[in-house]
Amino acid sequence: MSTIKERSEFILRTPAIGPALALVVAVVVFSITTDTFLNVDNLSLVVQQSLVIGTLALGQTLVILTSGIDLANAAIAVFATLLMAKLTLESGMPGVVALLIGIVVAAAIGAVTGGIVTGFRLPPFIVTLGMLTIVTAVSRIYAAGQSFPVTDDTLGFLGQKQYLFGQVEVTYGMVLMLVMYIGLWYALTRTAWGKHVYAVGNDPEAARLSGIHVRRSLLGVYVVAGVIYGIAAWQALGRVPNADPNAFQLGNLDSITAVVIGGTSLFGGRGSVIGTLVGALIVAVLRSGLTQAGIDNLYQDVATGVLVIAAVAVDRFSRGRQR
Repeated sequence: MSTIKERSEFILRTPAIGPALALVVAVVVFSITTDTFLNVDNLSLVVQQSLVIGTLALGQTLVILTSGIDLANAAIAVFATLLMAKLTLESGMPGVVALLIGIVVAAAIGAVTGGIVTGFRLPPFIVTLGMLTIVTAVSRIYAAGQSFPVTDDTLGFLGQKQYLFGQVEVTYGMVLMLVMYIGLWYALTRTAWGKHVYAVGNDPEAARLSGIHVRRSLLGVYVVAGVIYGIAAWQALGRVPNADPNAFQLGNLDSITAVVIGGTSLFGGRGSVIGTLVGALIVAVLRSGLTQAGIDNLYQDVATGVLVIAAVAVDRFSRGRQR
């Protein structure tokens, strides 16, 4: 009896374990209920479909770890795609330069958001909601109702494919996302900066009293998140070589879903990027499996919503047990 109790408490203290088990269960269920889910091409497609949301969720994880939330992340990425594609298409700018400009602009928007949150001590929800409205409007004004095809190889580079073992399709975008997750995992778990991020999210006042510059740490988080959103824009152009002002309208909610399902606490200070990666894969697996099972998209949204509520409830319960 005590062993069962100890195992359950271990799972509650380790946020990524529950989502990992859920992912395994989902894969097993869809493998049994459909004939094509375990097909190598389908599994590769599932991972590719999680790329943009998975990258957005990486930046979202940073913000949520500090007890914030970013409703504008997908809008920032969409604006960056428009900027990159339009600069190369209409101005003849080299793709590398347009890419760097897009990432820098995304980082600058993140810096403005972080500056407002830290400088005026406003709730991140309100600030990012306002930024969502502003960036969405600016994107549509800039695009003037048009979409812009990708005409430069650099912007479409992440969509190029290679084959592992002669049959497993892998894109450069998949490799880049994996590298980003490993890099941010290392930064959060092995550096002082990462420890400061967790400390600020757990208790800002205690972090300040221990000598951590809370405002600087928060600002840094929003800037790094902005850079990640810019890279997500590059991922999007590699995935679909067309910049559309109406793309990823629910990308912000999907990224939050991946983070929450992955075990990161909405109350801050608890979670991991590994859990977020698993959460992004769970969302992609769920949608792919339910689609192949013939389930309507609306019911897929219901299932995803139930998962989010359940994940938040488990997080609340586990925090209560730890006190």
